[in-house]
Amino acid sequence: MTTPPPQVDARLAHDTVRTVTLRLMPLLGLMYLIAYIDRQNISYAKLQMVGDLGLSETAYGLGASLFFLGYFLFEVPSNVILERVGARRWFARIMLTWGLITIGLGFTQNTAMFYALRFLLGVAEAGFFPGVLFALTLWFPQSHRARMIGWFMIASAVANAVGAAIGGALLDLDGLLSLKGWQWVFVATGLPALALAVVVLRILPDGPERAPWLSREGRDWLARTLAFEREAGGQVEHGNPFAALLDRRVWMLASVYIAFPLAAYGLSYWLPTVVRSFDVSNTLNGLINIIPWVVTAFALWWVPRRAARSGDQVWHVVVPGLVAAAALVLSVVLPGAALKFACLCVAAAGVFSAQPVFWSLPATFLKGASAAAGIAAINSVGNLGGFIAQNAVPLIRDRTGSDLAPMYFLAACLALGASLMFVVLSALRRDAARRSAQSGLRAEPVPGPSVEAR
Repeated sequence: MTTPPPQVDARLAHDTVRTVTLRLMPLLGLMYLIAYIDRQNISYAKLQMVGDLGLSETAYGLGASLFFLGYFLFEVPSNVILERVGARRWFARIMLTWGLITIGLGFTQNTAMFYALRFLLGVAEAGFFPGVLFALTLWFPQSHRARMIGWFMIASAVANAVGAAIGGALLDLDGLLSLKGWQWVFVATGLPALALAVVVLRILPDGPERAPWLSREGRDWLARTLAFEREAGGQVEHGNPFAALLDRRVWMLASVYIAFPLAAYGLSYWLPTVVRSFDVSNTLNGLINIIPWVVTAFALWWVPRRAARSGDQVWHVVVPGLVAAAALVLSVVLPGAALKFACLCVAAAGVFSAQPVFWSLPATFLKGASAAAGIAAINSVGNLGGFIAQNAVPLIRDRTGSDLAPMYFLAACLALGASLMFVVLSALRRDAARRSAQSGLRAEPVPGPSVEAR
């Protein structure tokens, strides 16, 4: 028997969500910005590192992709540990270890060392992104999550813009303090993670109940609201959190999600190389690469906001995905460097803006440690897309001799993944209706419009 919904004090609800947003999201966004710059640095270091280490494009792509293999293997265990020990300590550990390993990459001596450090970097960072997604389920009601994920992911667009600006500039430091330009790329992007690990350990609360800046009334309202959503929504917490890995809904969502990281990492990995064909300096290459991420940041703000107001989720995943796929194809067939680059800007916006709405779905049917494991499983499978992309893109490039031919492959995968969203949403809604009928409760939409979000 479900408990009645908590009485909503509109002012209290607004003030509580606003306080949590202002206190939590800037720190989480800064963490993701540093994490994403850390992921992006490999694409700029490539411009010099390939020649210095004597690697082919395919061999370098394999080394870059080993990050995702380590990430895949340790993602779920990492998120389960986070649920048990708390976000503060675990996020600090993640940032400390990835910062140290990134700096170590700046002193790579040979191919074997490069491969080993890239794999260990994936192990170190495993659990960060899905850990944040899980943490947001502890802080925000369902109606606010897509927008909060959108705000969080804007940090990835800012990171790509900042990384683009500093990546080329760092390469031009070649010779400073007897370090190569590609060494500066790794050292300069690893140090901020070490500094922020200390900040996170000192100021990040593990949950609302430990937040000194929330009023007692705000904590109580948030606890009641989240408890009601879990009960009314039919969320499941398995006795063993790893049982979430056998939940068919988790794997259905994973089958959709894999297309988005595949397209995103393939695009971000190859974009600097595409821009280099414009015959510009390393620094100007980086500055030009800011443009796609400014467009992406706007899309990450607008799409989740529109989805929350309309109450329609499926189209806000499908349409951006299909638009991105079409833009990738057009980037190959349209003449002229300017038009091709404009298409890549649209593609980047579509790939990223669909994801906040997508990530609001797992918490509609999982809770607690099961939600932590399920979100991590979806993300780890999705990040195999990065592994595929960073091997397939340079392989296709080597075989065809074209910088843009790999975009056909990325476009096909993205169109397939976006189209599968119709099938997955239909299955989720049928499952929610069945569970509600069995328990005698009114079925909650999966997902549905939100009064608060309007």
